[in-house]
Amino acid sequence: MADMITLGWRERLALPQFGILALKAKLDTGARSSSLHVDELETFTRDGDTWLRFAVGLGRRSAHKVQCEAPACDRRVVVDTGGGRSERWFIRTEVMLAGERFEVDMNLTDRRHMLFPMLLGRTALVGRFAVNPALSYTLPKPAHTMVDKP
Repeated sequence: MADMITLGWRERLALPQFGILALKAKLDTGARSSSLHVDELETFTRDGDTWLRFAVGLGRRSAHKVQCEAPACDRRVVVDTGGGRSERWFIRTEVMLAGERFEVDMNLTDRRHMLFPMLLGRTALVGRFAVNPALSYTLPKPAHTMVDKP
């Protein structure tokens, strides 16, 4: 554990599969799964598999949204902090945080009333990072929020 990276309770991370280089996330050791705020979630079939099409906003003050598609990996019930239960779609995608690149199962949901568009839960954190709640944004701020597409 001595060589484990210590991060703050909120950090910026990247979702390279979607070209997103910086997204504010709450690192939440109390939440089991990771959640991503999406708009316009729809399902469709591609080659016999269920896929999801959705938009990811790059911040509360930004009107810019990234249009994304990913294969669904699961659909299951999630219990929120208030004890409410809802069935959510899950995708598996890469996350880049503190120089580490790893895959995470994350549910897609409406987080527009939350402070952070993404919550990185303990399943993604365990064995990789320690979270110090006294710290915040310990990593350098990226110059851009998304990859320029030709």
